[in-house]
Amino acid sequence: MNTVNAMPNLQRLFLLRNIVIAGQILAIAVAVWLLDTPLALAPMGMVIAVLIAVNVRTWLRLRQGGAVGDAELFFELLADVACLTVLLYLSGGSTNPFVSLYLLPLTIAAAALPARYAWSMAGLTVSCYTLLLFFFRPLGQDHSMHSNAFNLHILGMWITFLVSAVLIASFVTTMSASIRARDRELAAARERALRDEQVLALGTFAAGAAHELGTPLATIAVLSREMENDHRAVPGLGQNLQLLRAQVDNCKRIITGLTTAAGQARAEHASRQNVQALLDGVIEKWTLLRPQVKLAVNWQGIGAVPDIIGGETISQTLINILNNAADASPHEVEIEASWSTDALTIEVRDRGPGVTKEISVQAGRRPISTKSEGRGIGLFLANATVDRLGGSVALFNRDGGGGCTRVTIPLASPLVPA
Repeated sequence: MNTVNAMPNLQRLFLLRNIVIAGQILAIAVAVWLLDTPLALAPMGMVIAVLIAVNVRTWLRLRQGGAVGDAELFFELLADVACLTVLLYLSGGSTNPFVSLYLLPLTIAAAALPARYAWSMAGLTVSCYTLLLFFFRPLGQDHSMHSNAFNLHILGMWITFLVSAVLIASFVTTMSASIRARDRELAAARERALRDEQVLALGTFAAGAAHELGTPLATIAVLSREMENDHRAVPGLGQNLQLLRAQVDNCKRIITGLTTAAGQARAEHASRQNVQALLDGVIEKWTLLRPQVKLAVNWQGIGAVPDIIGGETISQTLINILNNAADASPHEVEIEASWSTDALTIEVRDRGPGVTKEISVQAGRRPISTKSEGRGIGLFLANATVDRLGGSVALFNRDGGGGCTRVTIPLASPLVPA
């Protein structure tokens, strides 16, 4: 079970233990004063005092807060089993009608803990019950002198408990595991829905920004062209203005492509593109955007170059990741692609400051402002795109310093040679 969910279970155990303590005190009082049954009150009172102390400690733990692990909850149940065993030993052992209370901690373990803890609790309770068949203080009359019918009754109770323990440990554990798996799937579905909502919001803002940027980019293009014509004779300035105009034209092409890409989104699901052509196109586009960054490229794979589904969206995804890497490492970026018979793996590496553990876990799940490390919305959109195609994105630190973003994407089937 997840440690996040163990705290409510510990709270329920605390409340249930209060009821059990009250019930034990009431049962002892009834046995002594109403049924006139001789009991070892002093040692039984000490056991109940120990159980009260354990529950006070549990109350303090609940006030302390924090995550509660599976092992901690299991040891809380062990304390209950130990106290119950001593009480039963002092009051008739297996002949005590309350011996079936062993099923209570077993049921809790089976419902709230993983299978290994449930089966451990089943083995422990069955062992304690079995020992109480032979070792106990008689309750009232010594039933060992009774007929074989009573002994068969006690044996039948033990067999019934054994069967019940096995059924609870197997059935309840399986049912609880299924419920936890369903809860994980629901949580993942909610996370995907939230991410899709964020992506939709980003797309809406991007469309508005693209519309608004059209006019200023056109103005910059006109002014840069005029300045280039006016300063051709100035050494270096004309070349810089030409580069500026080329970048403005590139921005205009990107903005124009937004509406085109949106209109092709439905057809994209069925389109296939050669991996080599896709990667070459990505490198060509990106080097125009970041000509000052040195890019090391390495392609390798098993067999013929395959096709991949969703080429245009993957292309934009890889450009976003390359931009992130260039932001973190402005002088050197590496990209390596390898393919097998069923998947394409692309790693983009940089020599930047690397990433923290928190960012490596959260990046891609939601937009994170990490401008100093060069990762945020771009990686969030990349993760959303790749996840929609059935792939995955992982962010981690590389050996020797720097970060690495690994993209794994399933390939189109059948594989088609280039």
